[in-house]
Amino acid sequence: MPNRWIRTKAQDFERFAIDVVMGKREGTAAALFGVFLQACSYLFNGIVQLRLWLYRHRIFHDHPLGCLVVVVGNLTVGGTGKTPVVEMFARALRDRGRKVAILSRGYKSKAPPFWKKWWFALTHTAEPPPRIVSDGTTVLLDSELAGDEPYMLARNLPGVVVLVDKNRVKAGAYAIRHFGCDTLVLDDGFQYLPLKGRLNLLLVDKTNHFGNGFLLPRGILREPVKHLSRASYVLLTKSKGRSDEELEALIRKFNPTVEIIECAHKPQFLQRLGNGERRALPELRGRRIAAFSGIAAPESFEAFLRETGADLVSTRQFFDHYRFTPEDLTEVFAEAQRAGAEFVVTTEKDAVRIAAGAQFPLPCYYLRLEIEILRGAADFQEAVGKICFPRGVPVMDSMPPM
Repeated sequence: MPNRWIRTKAQDFERFAIDVVMGKREGTAAALFGVFLQACSYLFNGIVQLRLWLYRHRIFHDHPLGCLVVVVGNLTVGGTGKTPVVEMFARALRDRGRKVAILSRGYKSKAPPFWKKWWFALTHTAEPPPRIVSDGTTVLLDSELAGDEPYMLARNLPGVVVLVDKNRVKAGAYAIRHFGCDTLVLDDGFQYLPLKGRLNLLLVDKTNHFGNGFLLPRGILREPVKHLSRASYVLLTKSKGRSDEELEALIRKFNPTVEIIECAHKPQFLQRLGNGERRALPELRGRRIAAFSGIAAPESFEAFLRETGADLVSTRQFFDHYRFTPEDLTEVFAEAQRAGAEFVVTTEKDAVRIAAGAQFPLPCYYLRLEIEILRGAADFQEAVGKICFPRGVPVMDSMPPM
């Protein structure tokens, strides 16, 4: 009971803080907290600018590994639809004969026990190796140890190595030496400066470009908007096909020659947890369904379901990367039953956090999304070819250091 009370209070405060950042709270407490966050934002901005200056002037050094490094990232926290882009790029590179490794920091993954770190430090002279989520053949870790996105990528990408480590220089060198990788994809790596990307793919969410324009913690920006200048390509995600001249003018202001590729996250099908049964999306029309999610942008997920013609009779939103307890899921399905739902739908990211073999009173499915190019290339394969295989540019710089 005490742990549940603490967790509830922590969630209440987190919700309050998010509402202040998003401008959804009013009153004296919200105003004072906003002022505090603003002061912290100025401090954070100074740290970000200093760090970039130190790398730009070679006071801090990046560490080339001698192979193609593709960085996929964003200027904001959460919700740009990055994981499907990483998956599609890695798959396309793999299919063109590249030996690909995805390097992730494993956000919200469970760290090894403290005693284990100390024991390794006392008994070994070298740093511990990265966590191997997939060796390209077998998925070796679950979502709790790997992190949601790395586990999902490993499960969906046979033939691609997936490694988790905060030190992605070390992870990249490990991928080259132990798995013979010649292409590294940095998942959420735009702010990771020790390993410089040959190509920086910057994702911008068309439904929420840069939030309120402030840096963390007052806003959702990790670095100033002017750092669009660091992008090799800009991918506009979650597009509905309508042009946004104001957004593109802002991008061109800071990066006049960057190529812009517009894409949409298209729902493909529903897949049932447990037996893998698939349902076509047209089957949702007129059906009473419930939905729950723990992602950064639940509104997009729920909008996808409504666009199929489904009658969304119950919804439940948890925080991003929230790890569901059995009690949480019991409440979700009880609410769904009270609302008369025929089945329950969640996201693919959330599905990896549900224990295998879990039993529910209603069928539970996850929604599979994939990327569709709307502008800037005829299709995703052409986009990959244009970005990763430009004519006359070698993809290997040199042999990696041994």
